[in-house]
Amino acid sequence: MAARSHTVEPSRLAFGAWCHASEKHLGEGDIRASYSADRIGMGRPVRKPFRYVGELWVCVGTGPLGAEAYRLLQPSLYGGTARSYHDRCRDGERARGDPAGFYDGITVHHAGRELVMAGPPVMFVAGEEAQLSLF
Repeated sequence: MAARSHTVEPSRLAFGAWCHASEKHLGEGDIRASYSADRIGMGRPVRKPFRYVGELWVCVGTGPLGAEAYRLLQPSLYGGTARSYHDRCRDGERARGDPAGFYDGITVHHAGRELVMAGPPVMFVAGEEAQLSLF
């Protein structure tokens, strides 16, 4: 489980319901809809990322407590060594034990751009979203 957490409006984590007529989920929250672990492992582009405090994020796990996500950065802003999912998995035990999280440093694609997943992961949990003060 991620060490840090952010509280968001419950609607952002909603499962939604499958609509057979339109062949898509209706009412699914943006955080849950960004789930992309299945696509990352296959080298496919991630689903539409969600925004939180001006940054792009992508979800890699969901459960009863919320959703685990990683920030997405331009490669030039990532401070470590970026690599493919396949390269990250070569040393699976070390990757699973990485304090920055398993997906830290993995390159992904979205909308024709290459991005890097930056850890450590964060849990997004349902509740009253914290109000940011400007003063």
